[in-house]
Amino acid sequence: MSEPVSKLSRRTLFAGAGTAGAIAAAASFLPQVREALPELTAQAKPEKGGGYILSEHVKRYYKTTLV
Repeated sequence: MSEPVSKLSRRTLFAGAGTAGAIAAAASFLPQVREALPELTAQAKPEKGGGYILSEHVKRYYKTTLV
């Protein structure tokens, strides 16, 4: 009987090595991204419900919707 043929080819090997390299590169940037994020502060919930806050992010969005 013949021995089983391995499914590992050169293409599969290089694709796996490339994926592993990309993951390693992304993981090296995570500490820098975490430092760049501003600290989120917890705000008290409104007594009468709602909770809509007109933040700078929302104002920027509204500016982009103007025609």
